[in-house]
Amino acid sequence: MDTALVGIVMGSQSDWPTLRGAAEILDELGIAHEARIVSAHRTPDRLWDYGRKAAGRGLRVIVAGAGGAAHLPGMMASKTRLPVIGVPVETRALGGLDSLYSIVQMPRGFPVATMAIGASGAVNAGLMAAQILALSDPALAERLDAWRTALSASIPEVPADD
Repeated sequence: MDTALVGIVMGSQSDWPTLRGAAEILDELGIAHEARIVSAHRTPDRLWDYGRKAAGRGLRVIVAGAGGAAHLPGMMASKTRLPVIGVPVETRALGGLDSLYSIVQMPRGFPVATMAIGASGAVNAGLMAAQILALSDPALAERLDAWRTALSASIPEVPADD
């Protein structure tokens, strides 16, 4: 793929099964992206560096997923002017509500567009990134429209007996 337009960052390797959905939908729509492990707590220097350099490297949107304390999306938003889309990762202890509350409660000045908990939230984060990019990319807008039309067409009008 060409230079990445979307950065997908996660707090740890264990977040990848959730965040993979964002990568897959971006692949399906032909959008160049990259995935990196950038922990707010364990690799803060990596986070600062990634956030500071993201726009200059050509990224246009960042999808940030994390579980538990889930500081990654908010901290990333504090280091870049790019739109940050947060994905709360489901946790064993609280089912991801801890992640959701951490991501959605950003202080004024550091917005994070927060998706649903888990895999569906990751796919929607990829779609939201695509929609943001489609504002200035007519060819992508057409691909996104075709994807949505195909999704609608795949839903039966009448329920089937199994």
